[in-house]
Amino acid sequence: MSKPAKFAPGTAWAYSNTNYVLAALLIKKVTGHSYGVEIQRRILRPLRLRHTVVPGTSPEIPGPHAHGYYRYKDAGQWKVVDVTRQNPSWIYAAGEMISTTKDLQTFFSALQGGKLLPARLLAEMRRPHPKSGYGLGVFVVDAGPNCGGTLLTHNGGVQGYGALMYSTPDGKKTLTASLTSRGAAIDEAKEFPKVQQKLIKAVFCGKQSAG
Repeated sequence: MSKPAKFAPGTAWAYSNTNYVLAALLIKKVTGHSYGVEIQRRILRPLRLRHTVVPGTSPEIPGPHAHGYYRYKDAGQWKVVDVTRQNPSWIYAAGEMISTTKDLQTFFSALQGGKLLPARLLAEMRRPHPKSGYGLGVFVVDAGPNCGGTLLTHNGGVQGYGALMYSTPDGKKTLTASLTSRGAAIDEAKEFPKVQQKLIKAVFCGKQSAG
């Protein structure tokens, strides 16, 4: 709060993980429970997402999982470190949750299918900011008439891992994916969008069903 505002309220838009932290603090204030407890009660149990956890400070990943790697430069030399075991509480409500692609698909399909929110709130979530295409928790993307038209999406990641999540508005066709780079000597910022677009085209621009 000691920092000046980037812009006057309502005049612009900027994505901020801090907003998710504030949301978690608000949940605690209103319900008296942590956001993890409320997520378990309101979402994970009703949807039977048995392979999704809010780990807090635990570095363990339940079940079979891919390793995550982080590539960095030290004294002019590139190095790669296995970051699979990490304390995810540093990112808190902005992304510490651990899940599977199947659970992610179930969640996003249920959300877009109207099983988690009343119609008026879902409509508000999907109403994008005119300068960003971002609604309330999801981006609204025009994929064109040959690729399903409107798509809802929100991707994310932490060191070593990335996740993709796309859905048609009715929740009937989805794309979820888990990605790791294994510390490959590539420009991830340049290569990632290429892989992303290939996956989108394979699922939404053809006759393939969701994976």
